[in-house]
Amino acid sequence: MSESQKGILAMICACVVWGLSPLYYKLLAHIAPIEVLAHRTLWSLVIFAALLMLQGRLGQLGDAMKQGRGVAIICFAALMISINWFVFIWSIGNNHATEASLGYFLFPLVAVLFGRVIFGEALNRLQWVAVGLALCAVLVLTIGLGVAPWIALILATTFGLYGVVKKRLTLGPVVSVTAEVLVLVPIALGVLYMFHTGEAGGRFGPANPGDSGLLVLSGALTATPLILFSYATKRAKLSTVGLLQYLNPTLQFMCAVMIFGEPFGFWHAVAFPVIWLALAIYTVASLRQDRAVSKAV
Repeated sequence: MSESQKGILAMICACVVWGLSPLYYKLLAHIAPIEVLAHRTLWSLVIFAALLMLQGRLGQLGDAMKQGRGVAIICFAALMISINWFVFIWSIGNNHATEASLGYFLFPLVAVLFGRVIFGEALNRLQWVAVGLALCAVLVLTIGLGVAPWIALILATTFGLYGVVKKRLTLGPVVSVTAEVLVLVPIALGVLYMFHTGEAGGRFGPANPGDSGLLVLSGALTATPLILFSYATKRAKLSTVGLLQYLNPTLQFMCAVMIFGEPFGFWHAVAFPVIWLALAIYTVASLRQDRAVSKAV
């Protein structure tokens, strides 16, 4: 197997884990989302820190936390990803997985828009058409359902802003994510303290072995696809990686409609195909752009 094929396989595995993660979070729907998020943060730090220690790169984490501007960027990235994680966990537990999948379908188009607005990246005609179609789909849902698809918009926007600030970091992916969860751990520990000393009580401990095992698993569920994604981006073409990422929201959508039995009404049936068409146009435009750059080089 070639290095490129290994990268593609790693990316597929990462997207399958991300795409089927709603099945995992549905098992934790009886636990407060903020408690699940606190455990996800805590156990992610354990895994990432252990990985850096094995690689002899724990010192890089210390160096990253000494840089004033870098720490500010890390804190903002941590805020964005924690909001993203919380809203996703909440949406699965409250039967809004369909809208969550829409958020990740929208993300590539939101990222393109942020690239234009924040970094001044030029968009060709087809890319503008794709962004316009995405906006039309959001308007259709807003008018048809009588409310904006806030979950999808929050997920797409927070993940888009997370990508924006990550572009300003020179740290490697594992070091940067470890720094982000390290910033969040004091808050996570405070949340868990309140749950375990309050009347309701936390779900982690000998009295709830099943829940405890699932909560610990959240660390591996967070770390594994990120490591696979990092591996894939170094070996496969970025255009291929981008295309394969659509597997994630597709699987989330299938979980929502086919397994959870969430309603998929007329307005969803209108808006989702428009989003898929926008993604197809965006993909074609991006592939053409990549070929033009390759020929120029």
